[in-house]
Formats: sequence, structure tokens, C-alpha cells
Amino acid sequence: MKAMATLAMAMVMAPTSGVAPAQPVPSTDPVPADVQVLSGTLPGGGRWHAMVSGHWNGTLLVWGRGYEPQAVLPDPAPAGLRDTLLARGYALLASDYASGGWSLAQAVPAQRAAIAAFAAQHGAPRRTIAWGASMGSLVTIALAEQTRGGPDRIDGAVALCPSIGGAVGMMNMALDGAFAFRTLQAPGDGIVLTGVADDAANSMRVRDAVKAAMATPQGRARLALAGVLGGMPGWTAPDQPEPRADDADAQAANIAATFAMAVFPPRHDQETRAGGAFSWNTQVSYPRQLALSGRRAFVAKLYAQAGLNLNADLARLDAVPRIPAKPAAVAYMMQHYTPDARPRVPVVSLQAEGDGITSPSLQQAYVDAARPAMVKGLWYRGAGHCRFPPEALLGALSTLEARLDRARWVVPKGPFVAHRPAPMLRPCLRGKPCR
Repeated sequence: MKAMATLAMAMVMAPTSGVAPAQPVPSTDPVPADVQVLSGTLPGGGRWHAMVSGHWNGTLLVWGRGYEPQAVLPDPAPAGLRDTLLARGYALLASDYASGGWSLAQAVPAQRAAIAAFAAQHGAPRRTIAWGASMGSLVTIALAEQTRGGPDRIDGAVALCPSIGGAVGMMNMALDGAFAFRTLQAPGDGIVLTGVADDAANSMRVRDAVKAAMATPQGRARLALAGVLGGMPGWTAPDQPEPRADDADAQAANIAATFAMAVFPPRHDQETRAGGAFSWNTQVSYPRQLALSGRRAFVAKLYAQAGLNLNADLARLDAVPRIPAKPAAVAYMMQHYTPDARPRVPVVSLQAEGDGITSPSLQQAYVDAARPAMVKGLWYRGAGHCRFPPEALLGALSTLEARLDRARWVVPKGPFVAHRPAPMLRPCLRGKPCR
């Protein structure tokens, strides 16, 4: 137990940059001699950047970067894959979304405009594939669900470490975890749940509270409950093996490692865009949510070790006043940040079993809601956010290309495994009731 507590504390105090690497800006590596570089300004003021192989195979890959506070023009491909993809004959394209932050309302039209600008300057591609990571996967899915004929059309999409269950459901699930943690473990620590004026200061308060929680059996038990309600897996550390199913202490330590980022993600920017709080937990039954998770036994084990009454804590959660949302803010987020799981083109989604930032349940919820002929979910046995080896990324891309070539799914080639995560506890897709 002492060794586990030491491991837990080390993981809690680890810098978050070791979990969620920053998005790359355009590489300073020399451009291969036979590669043509294109760029331009979009009608909305954004920028686009492209590279075209000297032996272009006719396929344009459109990269969607993840969250960045400021507008940045990224490499037009995942880090480390640019030259490999160019050598294989692809053309690569990215835009800066014309905005930083949670900017889907700007990012989706910017990506469309970038595709059209590329076609106008270089010629129409034979095939266009959108792909993106983290928030960029939500941008990519929006393109797949909204594409039509024309110069900005796409033919398929690849979503990586995806938030494709939608921001409303994702942030509602995060709110449940945050609500449980503040209520049961840190009621007097000044932690803000919605209407956050300063995400950085709020996150620091959360990290301090997590550190304190991990120092006691009672705190670890309540943190684990909050993590489960927030959709977190029991494996999040990329440099640690997956904890055994019966090792509740190790799973709690993994939850602690990324708890602040997963359960208290930045809200200020999204709420400012939406015009208010768009997350709610009115009419949520927390005993029911824990039962739906299929992970009550894990939480109950830690509660028993701590000498706490799990049912009493759940009843306490159900008795506390709830948090409502502003209807107009919900409507904004439903319009711009919420998929409908009805893509018009084939989609491949790739997620790691142990992603501690974007709940794996988001991918599974989208796959379950979509037509099997249109969406294929792939799983990588690893942990961390957006930490796939090149063979996994290339395998996901080749799986989509095979589907486009043959009009049916084939057996994926890559380091993929069979997996089904815990269910998404607050599913919310456009056109369907949100739970």
C-alpha cells in the first residue's frame, strides 16, 4: 500500500505535458526536393498550408489539429509522418482554423475553404480524406457528416484519439465526475464546476485537491468514484503496464494521474462561445450512473478498504442541489459541437484503451450509434492521449482506403486489438435525447 501511494503521488505530480503532447507547428526539417509547397489565406482570414508529392497519387489528406489556445498553422500531417506520407505519394493539407481555442464553428468552414483553395490552386484531387486528432477528430467528423458534392467535398475520414461522442455528452460526463469530487472530497477548496473564469487557477486547485485525496484511503476511494462517473479508464499512464483487474489501488493511481485534465477540462472558452453554461446534471441519478458503468465492484473495493459507506456517499450526491444549463448555450453546442452519428462518407476511428484525457467511451458510443457499413472502430492496446505509433496511424489510414476501394470493410492491418470500454454514461447526439 505504501509503495502504491508513492507511485500515485508521483503520477499526480507529473507534468501534464507528458500525457498530452502539444500539437506540432510546421516542421523546420528540409522539404524533400520533389515536393511542392503551397499556401494561402482563406476568405475568413485563416491560413492554409499544403505539400504535394512529386509523384502525387491523387489523394489529398486534410489534417485537423487538436486544441490550441491560439491559432497555429500545424504541420499538415501527424508529427513524424510528414515525409513518410509524401514518399508514398500523398498531398498534405492543413489550416489554422482561423481561430484558436474550441473553435469548431470556425474550424469546419476553414477546413472546407482550405480544401477548395487547394483544388483551385493545384487541381482537384481524385480522393480527399480528412483526418484529425483529439478536438481535430470532432472537426473531421463534422466534415464527414456534412460533406456534399463540390470542390470542398471529402470521400472519407479518420478520427484519432477522438472526442466524437460530442462535446455536450463529454462535458456532461466530466461534470458528473467533477460534481462528485467537489461534493465528497473538496467542498471547501474553491473548485468551480461551470462558469469558470480562470481555467488555469481552477485546475491548480483541483490538482492540489487530488494530491491531498491520494494521501488517504478515503480520498482515493472518492477520487475513484468521481473518475468512474467521469468516464475515466483505470489505465492512463503511457509508461506503466495496464493494472490488473483486481488491483484497485493501481487503477485509482492511474485515474489520479490525469484526473484534473479529464474531469476538469477547459470550460471558459467553450462557455464564452456558447453564451453560458451548457453542461447540466439535473435529474441525474448517481447510484444509477455507477451501476450503468459496470465498475461498481472496483469502487466498492476501495470504499471497503477505506471504511466508507458507498451507498451513503451516493445518497449524499443525490441530495445536493444540481447544476442547470442555459438552454441557448446548449443549443449552440448542439449545433456546432455535437455529431449525429450519420456520416455521409466512411469513417475509421482509432482510440487507445487507456486514454485518460478523452474517454474511450466516446468512440464506442459513436460506433454503436452509427451504421456499421459506415463506421469502423479500431483499438490500440496502449495508454496516453494521442500516443499512437506510426504503424497504428498508417494502419487506420489504410483501413479506410481499403473500404473506399472495395466498398466494404476488410480486416484491418496494424497493431489493433479487440476491446470494448465501459459505456458512455451521458450519451448525447444531435437529433436524439441526451441522457
